[in-house]
Amino acid sequence: MNSRILSVVAVIVTLFSGIVALNSTAVAQQQGEVPGQALGLKSDADLWRFVRTGNAGSVSMKNELGAVMIQSEGDNWRSLRNGPLSTIGGFLIFMMLFVLTMFYMIRGKIRIEKGPSNKTIVRFGSIDRFAHWLMAGSFVVLGLTGLNLLYGRYVILPVIGPEAFSALTTGGKYAHNYLAFAFMIGLALSFVLWVRHNIPTKLDLQWLRMGGGIFKKGVHPPAKKFNAGQKIIFWVTMIGGLSVSLSGIALMFPFQTTMFSDTFALLNTVGLGLPTDFTPMQEQQYNQLWHGLVSLVLIAMIIAHIYIGSVGMEGAIDAMHTGEVDLNWAKEHHNLWVEEEQQRAKSSPSPAE
Repeated sequence: MNSRILSVVAVIVTLFSGIVALNSTAVAQQQGEVPGQALGLKSDADLWRFVRTGNAGSVSMKNELGAVMIQSEGDNWRSLRNGPLSTIGGFLIFMMLFVLTMFYMIRGKIRIEKGPSNKTIVRFGSIDRFAHWLMAGSFVVLGLTGLNLLYGRYVILPVIGPEAFSALTTGGKYAHNYLAFAFMIGLALSFVLWVRHNIPTKLDLQWLRMGGGIFKKGVHPPAKKFNAGQKIIFWVTMIGGLSVSLSGIALMFPFQTTMFSDTFALLNTVGLGLPTDFTPMQEQQYNQLWHGLVSLVLIAMIIAHIYIGSVGMEGAIDAMHTGEVDLNWAKEHHNLWVEEEQQRAKSSPSPAE
């Protein structure tokens, strides 16, 4: 009996001693003393708070960023990149592939209703096709290497192993950097060549109301050289391509640009009240997030463009393959443009023999 009482007393004393010790530690922290009588500043909590909020200390290096031990926004950037950006981007691409697959299964390949005429009309010249394939080919490589940087460690690394994945990613990074300039050249050339054909008109509203004729057989809305769907792709590609190019340049040459500060300052002229005081590191983080977001949107859109220009529509790929398309195809999808070309041919004088 006495031994049990002594045991209970011992447990109570032990617990009481622990509580006293914890309370003493809390008091010591509240009084600004370092717990455990260790060397350091008066308050570890104050020190951690100072460092954690991104304040700079003193260093002998010329790089001012080296004085910042912890850049708090880095946690937010990593969480956004590996969280919502990756999730939403993957969902967007998956949904695009799913919708196109279902559309193909239900609608099937859009055929030339009157069948091939065995007569062709020139749709795009050599310079047009060069601009298209320069932009398209480089974009495919940029898209694949960019997706590898975002998802490769989860999808490709477990399959091929770390050594092969390291070599693949390193090579892809160089390809991404250098082919970016080919994409920019193709983008600029395509804009110069086709912008006059992509100015929106009232005719585009009619094309959109009729669904472009792709959902129902026998429906062929009038269109000139570029229909409303192609105009949407053109402007999204031009604006998105320009934006992703500028953010890409900022990433290739870090801490040299202030794209977001300048952009937000411009938007503030219309009363938005956006922040403009960004550190060089914050500029890079915003550039990376924006670069990834716009690229994922462009990839999803280009997947649809590739589908409709290849397996989705009979005769469409010839426009950028040989430059000549079947006359019946052209009359069904771009009838006003065919009429303009035929009228121009009739009004042109025949060459002297």
